Amino acid sequence: MSNIQYVTKETLEQMKVELQKMKSVDRPAASRAIAEAREKGDLKENAEYDAAKEAQGLLEAKIAVMEGSMANVRVLDESNIDTSKVSILTKVTLTNLATKKRVTYQIVSEKEADLKASKISISSPIGKGVLGKVVGDIAEVQAPAGVIKFKIEDISV
Repeated sequence: MSNIQYVTKETLEQMKVELQKMKSVDRPAASRAIAEAREKGDLKENAEYDAAKEAQGLLEAKIAVMEGSMANVRVLDESNIDTSKVSILTKVTLTNLATKKRVTYQIVSEKEADLKASKISISSPIGKGVLGKVVGDIAEVQAPAGVIKFKIEDISV
C-alpha cells in the first residue's frame, strides 16, 4: 500500500527526531521496565511484567508505523508551488458566501493539519472542495451541516 504523504522539510525533521527518541530513549526504558519486573519473581502471576511487555509491544508497533510512513514521505519545496490554482502547501483565502466571513487556510498533509494554526488537511471536506480551483471559482463543500459555498479570493504560498 503506497500511501504517499507530502510534507514540508520541517515536518520530516520532526518525524526523524520523534523516531530517534523512540529508538534511543523509549526502547531502552521499556527494556529496563521488563528487566525490573522480571526480577520481582514468578512471571506467570506478575502483572507488572505483563504490562511492561505490552508497553514494549505497543512501542515497537508505533516505531514500525513511523518507519513505514517515513518511507512514503515526499518532501515539498515551497519555491516550486504553482499558485495559479489551489494545491498542497498553498494558502487560500476563502469567502463563505452565506455568512460573508473571510478565512485563510494553508492546505497541508494530514500529518501537518492544525486548525488553530489555520492549516487544514488536503483530505478534509474544505481541502477536497477547494483543491484545483482558481481565483474567482466557487467551491461547493459537502460538510456535515450541508453544502457550503466558498469563493476563492486569493492563492499564495
